[in-house]
Amino acid sequence: MLTRLARAVLFGPALAFVPLGAGAHEIVGNRFFPATLVADDPGINDELSLPTASLFKNSDIPSVNELDIAVEFSKRITDDFALIVQPTWTHLYVPGGPLGNGASGFQNLETTAKYRLYKNPEHEFVVSVGLVAEWANTGAKSLSVDTFTTYTPTLYFGKGFGDLPDAVWWARPFAVTGVFGYAIPSRSRTITTTVDPDSGDVSVDDSPNPRFFNWGGSLQYSMPYMKTAVNDFGLPDFFNHLIPIVEASLQTPVSNFAGLDLKTTGTINPGVLWVGDYFQVGVEAIVPVNRQSGTSVGVIAQLHLYLDDLFPTTIGKPIFGGPVTPAKPF
Repeated sequence: MLTRLARAVLFGPALAFVPLGAGAHEIVGNRFFPATLVADDPGINDELSLPTASLFKNSDIPSVNELDIAVEFSKRITDDFALIVQPTWTHLYVPGGPLGNGASGFQNLETTAKYRLYKNPEHEFVVSVGLVAEWANTGAKSLSVDTFTTYTPTLYFGKGFGDLPDAVWWARPFAVTGVFGYAIPSRSRTITTTVDPDSGDVSVDDSPNPRFFNWGGSLQYSMPYMKTAVNDFGLPDFFNHLIPIVEASLQTPVSNFAGLDLKTTGTINPGVLWVGDYFQVGVEAIVPVNRQSGTSVGVIAQLHLYLDDLFPTTIGKPIFGGPVTPAKPF
């Protein structure tokens, strides 16, 4: 939900990559695009991720273990338009201290308005656009949350390869998704005034608020697609529900970062999803791309509920419009 990728870097004494995300599942022709854990996908549905939990060692100096627990609720206003809310609770563990010690609290609240722009069932192709907002001062001050709002216009796409020729039938279960956003702070600079309680000296910190290009996506191989649209090999049912996946979630500074030692940060996330008709579960490794993104391999896991399939005539249908065809993978 760019983790979503929409908020990938915390500003403070150091940079810490925060691999948060979730997405909505989507049916395009024969293709079922599952909800992704890190790089948001183009799906528009009524869904609930409860929870998305990640544990990793961030890039602070010294590096500390960080636990993030996010909940994402997606509600369709129409069949093609949804509003998404994602609160995230964070705990930072003090190095060498008891597990209960360290800063805790909510990150700034993140919301997304998302619209499905184009859908081509024959070629299993879909495009959506959205506006992600991270709202200033809605999180805990102990986590040094941003005091400015960040708006991120975002483009999402998904493409399945079911239209490949018969000679490469084995490649038809492959699909890719992508997400590209441009993060724009509501203020170009943040000025902080600090008074020393002992000496009374006043210090002023004037820091730029950089703009970032958020980018990422996924490569996935759908065993449900293999069974239902290519060939049923008679595998045990458990394997027919699996989607091996590799995600990437990255952020590159593009402007207004003079004097700051900023580099591209992000993670590569190999893992696997198990999808059913009403929910999915997923687990992925969190592999930082450099020291500025983290210092060791972490893990992210998610339970994702398809509200539109569970409750198609009540809370799972668009506010404006009747029930739509359930987006079941089987």
